[in-house]
Amino acid sequence: MPDIPAAEAAIRLQGVTLKRGPRTVLRELSLEIPAGKVTAVMGPSGCGKTTVLKLITGQLRPDLGEVWVGDTRVDQLRGAELSGLRRNIGVLLQNGALFTDLTCFDNVALPLREHTRLPEALIRRLVLLKLQTVGLRGAAAMYPRELSGGMNRRVAMARAMALDPAVILYDEPFAGLDPISLGASVRLIREINRALGLTSVVITHDVAEVPKFADYCCIIADGGIAAAGTPAELRASHLEVVRQFVEGLPDGPVPFHFPARPLAEDLLALDA
Repeated sequence: MPDIPAAEAAIRLQGVTLKRGPRTVLRELSLEIPAGKVTAVMGPSGCGKTTVLKLITGQLRPDLGEVWVGDTRVDQLRGAELSGLRRNIGVLLQNGALFTDLTCFDNVALPLREHTRLPEALIRRLVLLKLQTVGLRGAAAMYPRELSGGMNRRVAMARAMALDPAVILYDEPFAGLDPISLGASVRLIREINRALGLTSVVITHDVAEVPKFADYCCIIADGGIAAAGTPAELRASHLEVVRQFVEGLPDGPVPFHFPARPLAEDLLALDA
């Protein structure tokens, strides 16, 4: 991905290093997310994709480097300032994370009731509009347990849009979906981004779906950005790490085994 002028980058991670105990998850990672576009973030399991989302929302703070959303440096925010930033970021978690004892309507209404003083009549109109956007206005009175996994994901998408955020983060939105639900979700992400002028970041393993919704994409590997560009540019890349991920090859620069000392040493330790 070519460098994006600061004014055109909605999100910037600059030289970010983050450690978990002795393990370095991200190492001097720099990433720019263009404003008003859909960016797919890909990479092998455990490479730090979800960690990037947590840095953007301030759930984690880097050991080194800077995290920016617009003109706001996220890693320096605390308390009310951080809460204010999060109100402008919608998040769709992998499992939807709906409250099972609330109806679909009340799940979507929750952010509006918690963070605004809007009258209930207006909240009702807004919630029904959001559910209409994801095709589930007719399920407003139903509970999550009465819906399929794909429908729950769409209700969660409506909830993520409830406060009209400028940024929406999707963490594995296609995991476990049937082909029809997957196709509907891909279309929704693209159409919602275009209609509302959002900046969307999508964590995904579904390489085949990325060209259908993403303007830009990047691959995280070995703690940094292994490659970035448009979907077509990554498809045409000859980099070994890109080819391994795009083609699903078991052998390549991304190892199958998690780093460990030699097996013989572990076995000897057991016998000691």
